[in-house]
Amino acid sequence: MGIQEEFSADTNANIDHKKIVTMVEAVNLAMHRAMENDESVVVLGEDIATNGGVFRATIGLKDRFGCRRVMDTPLAESLIAGVSIGMATQGLKPVAEIQFMGFIYSTLEHLISHASRMRNRTRGRLHCPMVLRAPYGGGIHAPEHHSESTEAIFAHIPGLRVVIPSSPTRAYGLLLSAIQDPDPVIFLEPKRIYRVNRQEFSDNGIGLPLDTCFTLREGSDITLVSWGSMIQETLEAANVLGSQGISAEVIDVATISPLDMDTILTSVKKTGRCVIAQEAARTCSVSADISAQLAEKGLLHLQAPVQRVTGYDIPMPYFQNENLYMPSTHDIVTAARKTLEFL
Repeated sequence: MGIQEEFSADTNANIDHKKIVTMVEAVNLAMHRAMENDESVVVLGEDIATNGGVFRATIGLKDRFGCRRVMDTPLAESLIAGVSIGMATQGLKPVAEIQFMGFIYSTLEHLISHASRMRNRTRGRLHCPMVLRAPYGGGIHAPEHHSESTEAIFAHIPGLRVVIPSSPTRAYGLLLSAIQDPDPVIFLEPKRIYRVNRQEFSDNGIGLPLDTCFTLREGSDITLVSWGSMIQETLEAANVLGSQGISAEVIDVATISPLDMDTILTSVKKTGRCVIAQEAARTCSVSADISAQLAEKGLLHLQAPVQRVTGYDIPMPYFQNENLYMPSTHDIVTAARKTLEFL
């Protein structure tokens, strides 16, 4: 059975289906469910209707909901963002796709100057319930501008919520919640793990909480913090450390802005040590902010300096050198060992 046939067979009614899906399939199911439950939800973007998107995240939506709710746009990211803001302020809930995060920069004028401050500007008279989806990150041997991890740009802007799932279940639940959020959400989907793992979950239309970290593994010796595709290497590192008798707690940040520091601080107060892993460049990054807040609010609980495992302050290399840029499980384990050996 093809993917389109599979979705059309299972998204026809509000029934709690048990499914085993990849992340990209979970994203698709979340949009099917949101559009089924709320007629104000519309989807737009480049090649997302007839073709179902570059990664087939929107496949089957046009057949199910028609071209008035699932719209192909010109190759114009600025237009996509501007039209989405207009729709959002007039009663619709647009879910717009930017084909790759490297194409997102022309939307910044609209997002920073208008979407992020709409509620503040109008003193609550208007809201901007839009979601801007984008595949992001490296690891698929893509050309230039197709592998960016620049989430910190958006995390810096007040009024923008920035969400990054790390598994099919969280992609489904977080996207459902993002679509119903009254304010703009940047929803970044780590394409490296679009089809890596499958999970069983219920297509029940129930969202997951935004602005909340998820503790994926309990531990007592060290806290490992990450988000997006790097959760895969972080969990692998926790397993390696576990085989060495080290109990590692793993936290998936999930929403990088606004950041749930309480969960991270609670964990670090318990373990006394912390490693933060991210794919993005090191300087002025999300890991830098988490590290700074740990120093400000949790210094007396730290038994060692916080270690950061990051990408480099360079553009993502072409595919021949991509693996040299990407942080690895070994890098996280090495940082953890350094933290644990600090006296």
